[in-house]
Amino acid sequence: MKTTWTPTAVLVAALLAACGGSDNDDPPVTPPAATPQLKLSVTATEDFPGSYGSVGAYEKLTGSISGEVDPKDPKNAVIQDLALAPVNARGMVEYSAEFVLLKPKDMAKASGVLRYDAPNRGNILTMLNPAATPSDAVYLERGYVVLYSAWQGDVPKSSAARLTATVPVAKNADGSSITGTYRSELVPSAATPVMTLPGGVFNGTMIPYAPASLDNTLPGYSLTRRVNETDARQLIPASDWKFADCSAANAFPGTPDGSKVCLKGGFDPKYLYELVYVAKDPKVMGVGLAALRDTVSFFRKAQADSAGTANPLAGRITHAIGQGTSQSGNAMKTFLHLGFNQALDGGKVFDGLYAHVAARQTNINTRFAVPGGGGGLRTDHTAFGQTAPRGLAADYMDDVSGRQGGVMKRCAATSTCPKFFLGLSGTEFWQLQGSPVLTDAYGLRDLAQPDNARIYYYASTQHGGNGGTASIGYAPTRNVYPAGTVVHFTDTFRALFVALEDWVVRGTEPPASQVPKLADGTLARPDQLVFPSMKGLTWPVSGTATAIPDFNYLARYNGFALFDFGPQYIPQDESGIATLLPPYDTGRDYAILVPQVDPTTGLTRAGIKSVEARAPLGTSIEFNYVATPGIVDLSNLTGSFIPFHTTEAARIAAGDTRPSLESLYGTQAGYVAAVTAAANQLVAERLLLQRDADLRIQQAVATPVLP
Repeated sequence: MKTTWTPTAVLVAALLAACGGSDNDDPPVTPPAATPQLKLSVTATEDFPGSYGSVGAYEKLTGSISGEVDPKDPKNAVIQDLALAPVNARGMVEYSAEFVLLKPKDMAKASGVLRYDAPNRGNILTMLNPAATPSDAVYLERGYVVLYSAWQGDVPKSSAARLTATVPVAKNADGSSITGTYRSELVPSAATPVMTLPGGVFNGTMIPYAPASLDNTLPGYSLTRRVNETDARQLIPASDWKFADCSAANAFPGTPDGSKVCLKGGFDPKYLYELVYVAKDPKVMGVGLAALRDTVSFFRKAQADSAGTANPLAGRITHAIGQGTSQSGNAMKTFLHLGFNQALDGGKVFDGLYAHVAARQTNINTRFAVPGGGGGLRTDHTAFGQTAPRGLAADYMDDVSGRQGGVMKRCAATSTCPKFFLGLSGTEFWQLQGSPVLTDAYGLRDLAQPDNARIYYYASTQHGGNGGTASIGYAPTRNVYPAGTVVHFTDTFRALFVALEDWVVRGTEPPASQVPKLADGTLARPDQLVFPSMKGLTWPVSGTATAIPDFNYLARYNGFALFDFGPQYIPQDESGIATLLPPYDTGRDYAILVPQVDPTTGLTRAGIKSVEARAPLGTSIEFNYVATPGIVDLSNLTGSFIPFHTTEAARIAAGDTRPSLESLYGTQAGYVAAVTAAANQLVAERLLLQRDADLRIQQAVATPVLP
């Protein structure tokens, strides 16, 4: 009888032979049970622009991973609806994920560090354009291999640059469609007759869940509108909206289309619309996390794939560090929280993780999951992403919900916790409910963080942007104050990532956490902030000096209620099935605290202060207000900048209580000296790389702010 050998059995036999064993001497080896297969396909290999120090040239590999997830493996048990996914002849659930890999042409010069950068809604955010971000060359000069691999299963292939993952659709046992309640918030930016699903400021370009029926008169279908998020919902009659495409030339009710909503009279941008309907065919979105686990493990550890195709990194990777920004940073926290940092062999997937500007978790593991959602302008305030723990420690206790266990509970149980960095901008406090990672749920005491974690608050910053006065824009009809912050965190992130590498690879302790605290008064209730007077300023709009309104602090922030999504929802894991949409507000709220400001400059007191905060040209404020009359909200993930007056005379005449540039620096040479001192101090603190310090000094020399 002929024995069929799996690749694993062949490897076992080879190892026995190498140790002097013989299949004539030993009893027959019983082939192991089927193990998940993984196959690598490289579709393109091309030169990557530039040469990077002693490492030299890089190349870019583009391709895909086709893999399997074993629904019987306990390591996959957390995946919602995995048992309802179709299986192949081997009893496995299949997936595929596109990837891009940057590697030295000469892998002997690789450092051994594999850096994984999680795509954000399929988009690669880092390093692919070295001309645009020359400072990022530091990673390639250090010999990193950089991997981008898809994890989100509803990303459309709308451009060649977008990385997509294919995950299965859950079905009933008889093969029929699973249906359930689904909700979408539709936020028009301009008057329009039609809006495209799935809707939302952040999720709008993803693949929508189709309605089970286009008949919107059925139970479970509704469209409402309200001006502000907290206003009562106004029901729009089913006769006034349809699942349809329409336009000025194709008026309501339009042409039936399950991916669009046509509204009689059109959508008005002063309203927030909320659509609830019965959807069908939920994707088993959590498979994307298993795909990420197995893809990184393959590139890190394997010699070849299941078909014998060689791993291009085989034998060269010693450490893996993962990173995600914003939505994908939230996803990396979810990856850790749900236990996926334990590889199938029991070891770690990532030795280090950096969740950058990532206050929450990502909704990827519920039925009808919405991984692309996010908190922002008039949307997603009550959406998924609100219920998983913010606290990091394994024994974290959430006193509002009564639930125990933080982000690191599962990895602590399996000894697979990575070195962990969490980075927070000011936006994470004002709009994305970030303070519960720092305090108990009621905001009464500072939390002690795990030894393997560091939290860094980037003082006086907004969620995104590269800073500098050139980044500030002013549209008075949209935002009350000039939008953006001159203070930024891009330089800080680079320095800290290198510090994380040093901690992971060489055991060098990183800079201590830098966060606002209750204990020293740098973390406060929003109504406790006291800003200086900021008056009499202008900012150019289309080349014309436009008056900036005198600053008026309104203490607006995004609250954090405890929501109930129904009895089949598992809130602590952001898993299960939501049956209450919109969710029920339990009336219990988490405390939201924000960084306290300096009453002289208006800049925040705590945190990592970049060069632009230590040698400021004005006040970078971590929020802005919507200018549209009637809308009471913060501007979407946007800060404000109000410059200092240039001269003391102008400052006094305006009644502005902040210092003038003249009083701070005296002359242009004084400003350059202040920037130089700030940059050098940050380098000494390991919070700025020397190349970035040199650049900031050069920019100060080239930017006249005083005579």
